[in-house]
This record gives sequence, structure tokens and C-alpha cells, in this order.
Amino acid sequence: MVDAVLLSACRTAIGTARRGTLRDTGAFELATVVVREAARRSGLPPETIDDVVLGESLAGGGDIARYAALDAGLTHVPGLAHNRHCASGLASVATAAASVRAGMDRAVIAGGTHSSSTAPVARRRIPGTDDWQDPWMSPTHAPTPEAPNDDMAVLVGWNTARLAGLTRAEMDAWALRSHERAVRAIDEGRFGEEIVPLKVTGRDGAASVFDTDEHPRRDTTAEKLAALKVLHPEIEGFSITAGNASGVNDGAAAVVVAGSDLAAAQGLTPLATVRAWASVGVDPVETGLAPIAAIRKALDRAGLGIDDVDLFEVNEAFAAVAVATTRELDLDPARVNPFGSGCSLGHPIATTGTRMVVTLAHELRRRGGGTAVAAMCAGGGMGSALVLTV
Repeated sequence: MVDAVLLSACRTAIGTARRGTLRDTGAFELATVVVREAARRSGLPPETIDDVVLGESLAGGGDIARYAALDAGLTHVPGLAHNRHCASGLASVATAAASVRAGMDRAVIAGGTHSSSTAPVARRRIPGTDDWQDPWMSPTHAPTPEAPNDDMAVLVGWNTARLAGLTRAEMDAWALRSHERAVRAIDEGRFGEEIVPLKVTGRDGAASVFDTDEHPRRDTTAEKLAALKVLHPEIEGFSITAGNASGVNDGAAAVVVAGSDLAAAQGLTPLATVRAWASVGVDPVETGLAPIAAIRKALDRAGLGIDDVDLFEVNEAFAAVAVATTRELDLDPARVNPFGSGCSLGHPIATTGTRMVVTLAHELRRRGGGTAVAAMCAGGGMGSALVLTV
């Protein structure tokens, strides 16, 4: 069996939704930018690319991957829109790697795209009536008071904090460190190689180049985080705030996954190897704890243990998720989210999984090799993890 290797990995800078630089740039345009650039950076002849798989969530349906393929000039390439909610971008890489390892495809562009700023709002007719529910969001599970479909602060943040016995101080401290690490990474130029500069025209007609993540807050302090109001003051002991939760964001990311045999035949040096991956399901109440099982399963499939991993990124959909995972798996906090994550860099939902793969692959390459794990929870009681080696 051939290995599934990454021949390129890129992303846009992450924008803050509705008031940031990408507020008028839709998910389709963002997707085209990274698909075109990933293909260019790969060094592969366009005819060797067999498919495009893009994570999407809340984009309104349709096939955003085929749209991006056509817009990028890859007319012969079909497209698959992939939805595993927050883990959509990670699932797209796993799906591409599976097809390549199975010998069904030679090379696949995989990624994710998300624009919270321009996401459509759905409505539906309520069954058995002539009334309309507006707005309406497609559910992942039958809702309960403990596991609502439309309130991630309860479903993920609060449930995780409650089940793992986390204090607000612990979550706020993690969020503060996330911002500090993200700002330091930006200042050190850690993301420069992976980011595709994006030309943006503002509403005033002024053109600019967007190439720096804008969500991390340089002025965040422990005192400012502690002063934020909780999101549900009516719930006794509630500890989730906007400060220890992920941002609402825009952005896109893509990688080219190819067979190691194709890379060798084309004389190309892989950026990284997709070693293994896994997804799990848990009770929706335990959504934020799902990365724990996903990491264990993925590492077992890779024949590795926790101590074999140099870097982890556990998406901070809420700080509670990363804190609980780090504690349960007894991870060294220095190896977890070394450049920030959802609380600081932001969480463009369908993009984040691929964005983590992009960042980890480039960092392992800078370090001269190693192993990394990207992991995250996803709405409805799901978790995913992927293992990379260089």
C-alpha cells in the first residue's frame, strides 16, 4: 500500500466574522483561492489531480468543492462537499488519504472553507402545519435540555466543564495563554509560509492584502477575561464566556494529498505523511470529551503512544475541550496548541480541521521531523483525530 503524503499545505489568514477583513468575501471565493494555490504549490501536473474534497458547514448545500475546482481551472476534476460539522476540514483530509491509500485516486485536493460573515440562513415548513420555522438550523441529533442543537455554549462548553470538573479560572487561563501563543507565533513569522496572501477590496473601494490572522487579541489579560459576563447567567455555576470560547470566523485551507509513488515519480518531496486517523461518536452531552477517545483510537491505529507525539493541537471550540483533553490524557501542556487555537486564532468551522493540519505540517518540517496529532470535537457527539509524521 502506498503512503498518503502531503505535497502542499496552505490557508488564508483567519478573519473575524462580520466586522473583520473577510466580512464580504464568501466561502466559495475563499475555497477557490486555497484550491488553486494548493494545486500550484504541489508541483503536480493538473491532470494528475483526481478529485477535490472540501469540508463545508452552514454554506447552504450544493457542491462547493466542484465550484472551487471549476473556478480554479480544474475542469476535469469532480468535487465532494464534506460535512462533519466542526471536524469537516479534518474529515476531508482523511477521506482524501483513504482514497489515495486504496489506490483509487492519485492525488486529491482536500480542505475546508467557511464564511460565518456570509453564511445563508435557512427556513423550513414545520411538518403537519402551514407555519414556517425561521430561522432553522439542520440538527445533528434530537435535542434535549442538556444537549441542545442550537447552543454550543451549553452542548460543548458547559457540559465539558461540568463533566471534567473544570473551573472558570482554569479555562480563562488556558484562553489567555492561547492568545499569548498566537500573538508570539505571528510576531515570529511562524505562519508566513502557510498563509496565502489574499487581495481584498473594502466597501470604500480601497484594496489591501490580507495575510495576518486578525482574531488574536494582544491586549487580553487575565483581568479582562475574568470581567466578562457568562453566557447563561440563569444557569447556576455557569462558567462559559465569550473569552474562553472560540471566535466566530472566516477562512479557508487546503492540502494536496497524493500517493508516495506519484510523488516519487514526479520527483517531489512530501511535506508530511498522513499516518492514521479516527473518528468516534459519544453521547451528545459528552461532545467536548470526544477528542479524548478519537486521539486514543488514531494513535492506536498508527501504532503509537502519547509519548511518541511531539505536538498536539486540540481545537479550542471552547477552552474546556483542550483543558479536559490535556488533563485526561496527561499531555504536556507545552506540547498542546503551541501557537494558539480556536480561542485565539479563531474557528472558521469547516476550515479548522484542515487549518490545523496545515500548521502542524509546516511546524514539523521546520523542526526537522516528528509526529503531530490534530484533534477536535464536532456537534452531535463526534470527535476526530489525525496523525501526521515528517
